[in-house]
Amino acid sequence: MAYVYRRIFWSNHSKCYNKTMDEQDVVLFYQQYSPRILRYLQRKLPYDEAKEILNDVFLEAVDSLPTLRKQTNLQAWLYKIAHNKMVDCYRKKKIKSFLLSQVPYLELLAHEMHQPEFIMEKNKIRDNIEFAMHKISEKYQSILRMHYEEHLPVKKIAVVLRLSPKATESLLFRARQSFIKAYERT
Repeated sequence: MAYVYRRIFWSNHSKCYNKTMDEQDVVLFYQQYSPRILRYLQRKLPYDEAKEILNDVFLEAVDSLPTLRKQTNLQAWLYKIAHNKMVDCYRKKKIKSFLLSQVPYLELLAHEMHQPEFIMEKNKIRDNIEFAMHKISEKYQSILRMHYEEHLPVKKIAVVLRLSPKATESLLFRARQSFIKAYERT
């Protein structure tokens, strides 16, 4: 049936292949295939989600239909689009559930961040960083501050320091190494 319809669709509606599919052609295309695709989606998803994905499937299909080869099995192609959209939906659900499952830990962490011990440790680390920064050369301090505090990319730092990007990367590497040694001594 799908093959016969496809042949009729292509012969009677060759304009869809020529990128001039009108509203009536889209409605006919949707009416022909949407019930089967919806049943397929409903086997895996609740009705509301299946209906939403069905709309996404046909939006993508109508956009891509003009580039489709005439020999392509339209129904199989639509099922493939539906499958991919369903996988995307599951992936989004999984990410969302993971993030929501982390909320208690994030709340605990937020609570811990306001504890006096945490604040004291943070201040100690900040003091050690400042102490280490004062132990390295001015040039190294300058490049580290531009890169890590001002968030300047290496190319912009190179312009400021009038160096080549490679020389700037090398200088930044040496500055990091110097900072690490100074920090370890604190």
